[in-house]
Amino acid sequence: MKVLITGVAGLLGSRLADWIIENKPECEVVGYDDMSGGYKENVNPEVKFWTRHQENLLNSENLNWVFEEEKPDYVFHFAAYAAEGLSPFIRSYNYQNNTVCTANVINNCINHDVKRLVFTSSMAVYGDQQPPFSEEMVRSPIDPYGIAKSACEQDIEIAGKQHDLDWCVIRPHNVYGIKQNIWDKYRNVLGIWMYQHLNGQPITIFGDGEQKRAFSYIDDCVESLWKAAVDSRASREIINLGGTKEYSINEAANILLDVMGGGEVKYLEERHEAKYAWSTHQKSLDLLDYEDKTSLKDGLTEMWNWAKEQENRERRDFDKFEIDKGIYSFWRKK
Repeated sequence: MKVLITGVAGLLGSRLADWIIENKPECEVVGYDDMSGGYKENVNPEVKFWTRHQENLLNSENLNWVFEEEKPDYVFHFAAYAAEGLSPFIRSYNYQNNTVCTANVINNCINHDVKRLVFTSSMAVYGDQQPPFSEEMVRSPIDPYGIAKSACEQDIEIAGKQHDLDWCVIRPHNVYGIKQNIWDKYRNVLGIWMYQHLNGQPITIFGDGEQKRAFSYIDDCVESLWKAAVDSRASREIINLGGTKEYSINEAANILLDVMGGGEVKYLEERHEAKYAWSTHQKSLDLLDYEDKTSLKDGLTEMWNWAKEQENRERRDFDKFEIDKGIYSFWRKK
């Protein structure tokens, strides 16, 4: 058996690869990543690693070459640029790197008779509807990132009907843990806070901090992600995946500050986002045997112990916004 993981240098991809290598020795893992959001050090040395710094999944010819060479049985498509709050200011980049890249992956899965495509979508497809979000709700995104993920989901469903592509769509929420990119200033709030604390800065909160989210420890999710590919119960299903307890952003911040031994909080202007966002989880229990085993405090303790040992990498700024009008003051170029 052979699997291909796009985004293998990121959090989901690298930790899933680690889990497969440890628990499924009969399975060969092939990884693909353009290193735009991940790091080579994250990639397990037993992964057959394809990387093209200048040629990401937008290069359909290069991607086709990988499929031709490797002939994967299953594909986990995790590669994306998941900066939801930034997406209104980088619309073209957002759609290119999320929607068009996914279309190229779908094409290759169809052309090379992949047994199942597992696609990680997002809670962003629900928009600002009343939580808890259930999979039966109508997609109602409120930003370009959510629109991109919604379009990808629909395209995958159509590919299943028209070309008999088997698929499973996973909607994870706020996944965190070891190997997360804590140097990205635009996404992954828990990682942003750790970076800020490590560099002597106050942790920053948008608005009043009463937004509510559920957080998902990566190591609780990886076996369920595997089952999304190989378990017959998950065939052509959309499944929410992740933590079963919601927290306000203020509550999450206080838990992390306790883990880190204190620190300051700075409140910033409110940004355009869903105020409350968490989901139902029954389908993940029934179809993927998901277990929410790790408390937020325990997961953050593991991640913090790892983060303290990392080199202080240069933080990546987005080179140029496509739209400057309405850009938040905390992202505005000085």
